[in-house]
Amino acid sequence: MNDAVNMTVALTGILPAVMIASTLLTAVAAGFLLWLYRRAVMRSMGATSGATDIRAPSAILEAMPVVGSPSLAITTIDCGSAAVASNEAEQAYRQAGQSLKRAALVYLLGGLLYALVFACAWMVVSAGGFIPVRFVWLFACYSWPIVLVLSMVAVINPRRHLAIVGVYGVILIGIAVVALARNPDLTPGQLIFFWLFANGPGTVLLLAFMRRRVRAVGPMVLAFMVTGVTGAVLAIQVFGSSAKLVRAAVAIGSPLGLSATEIFVLLHSFGFAIFGVLGWALLRWIGRRYRLKRASDQSLTLDAMWLLFGVVQSITLVFEGWAWIFTGFAAFALHKLAVGIGFAWLRRQSRGDTGRLSLLLLRVFALGRRSERLFHMLSKLWLRVGSINLIAGPDLVTATVEPHEFLDFLGRKLSRRFVQDEVDLHSRLSGMDEKPDPDGRFRVNEFFCHADTWQMSMSQLAVHSTAVLMDLRSFSPANQGCLYELQELLGNVSLARVLFIIDDTTDRNFLEQTLHRLWAGVDDNSPNLRLPSPEVRLFRVSFQAEADVKTLLKLLIFSNTRSR
Repeated sequence: MNDAVNMTVALTGILPAVMIASTLLTAVAAGFLLWLYRRAVMRSMGATSGATDIRAPSAILEAMPVVGSPSLAITTIDCGSAAVASNEAEQAYRQAGQSLKRAALVYLLGGLLYALVFACAWMVVSAGGFIPVRFVWLFACYSWPIVLVLSMVAVINPRRHLAIVGVYGVILIGIAVVALARNPDLTPGQLIFFWLFANGPGTVLLLAFMRRRVRAVGPMVLAFMVTGVTGAVLAIQVFGSSAKLVRAAVAIGSPLGLSATEIFVLLHSFGFAIFGVLGWALLRWIGRRYRLKRASDQSLTLDAMWLLFGVVQSITLVFEGWAWIFTGFAAFALHKLAVGIGFAWLRRQSRGDTGRLSLLLLRVFALGRRSERLFHMLSKLWLRVGSINLIAGPDLVTATVEPHEFLDFLGRKLSRRFVQDEVDLHSRLSGMDEKPDPDGRFRVNEFFCHADTWQMSMSQLAVHSTAVLMDLRSFSPANQGCLYELQELLGNVSLARVLFIIDDTTDRNFLEQTLHRLWAGVDDNSPNLRLPSPEVRLFRVSFQAEADVKTLLKLLIFSNTRSR
């Protein structure tokens, strides 16, 4: 009996402390590590490898003829005026949308099974037997994580987040009204308290490591922190349970002038360090799974989220018996099994192939968060039909970091991620990941380049990619680092595969003058000189509507089919 009481006390006291401490440490550590990661990448980007000469913007400007070429048409299109007359492009777009909806459905079914486990567990421990309305209410409460998952997986326009929450809220309120009508002793405050009791702690903890700025590495850091904090807590528990070990710790620390508080802190640190080795092994295991394509970056994030909710939501059941702590693990296991079966079934049912689609994303690095917002909105759909290639820059370097890249940084091996010379570049191009992960998403191929290797990398990526999107928002004479990309696209890449993004912040006059002057200096071997009507397409966006992203995706897929 005493052992059971002690176990219950430990699980309801120590386990929450471990989860809270781990999550808070993750929020701080992930942000700090990403800052160090960004600084290390930026430092290496500014260095040179001695591989080739750099074409400076001044040299490109000097080579520009002053007189423009009237044979280059510059057309501005937007969401309302763009027309995509291609069955293949429409089919690929529908495939992307269907893939996204099917993925959302798989995660929805997995989440419902997760909620079912908790609802059944509560019905077992609750008095009064099986009461349908109570069961439905419990099921709805424990379905809350599904709302968060669908928002991360399937929502393109951020405004749709509120719509999903609203639908869930209407369903929950409807169930609550029925429950209140059938049970006069039940109060609205009790229902609200239970929902907050079940979902509040997990949601708050989740926000600590799921913020967009740290989401890329949050799950990995959380896994390490949970392991380390567990070791720190266990060290105190082990030493505190033995008078002999306490005396041994005091005997070692006293001659060194350590106070009781300092010995206490050192014991925590000792346990954290010992289990930290296990945590590092866990990170390497996660990295191997990612490299072997047994998991995607998105699935790692969602697994961490479900496991966090499972552990936190199980704690309230422990008061009915310590064995109920395994409810969360059982719910997570059933969810994981269902999701795995669902995606395996989708892979077998997939029909047709749009061919190898790959998008090279170029942009004005000064866009900052606007560039990140475009990437997140566009990638949700595009990564369902093809990969994205990009050159690492200060705007997206922490948003697109992959598990193996982060582990290389932690292991002080980040330098091997950088393109060193032409031979190294061709090796990386031939090894680009162009196959989907188990969840159907393709990957982002990020090229880390030094100051003297980014130009050749950009040129080769433009040739190897089936479509090119260049974000020229905020483009002005102050952004002449983009001149090389514009010159390469006009001279060596079919304009049928290229699309430029502009908005009201683009210096339109400077952009058109630049394009005409670069066009006048295009080499005679340029594929664009063989086009009957060379045309540069400028797509004006606001990104206030989901239609912008959908139209942009159709145009990019159409670029691939039109250039064949």
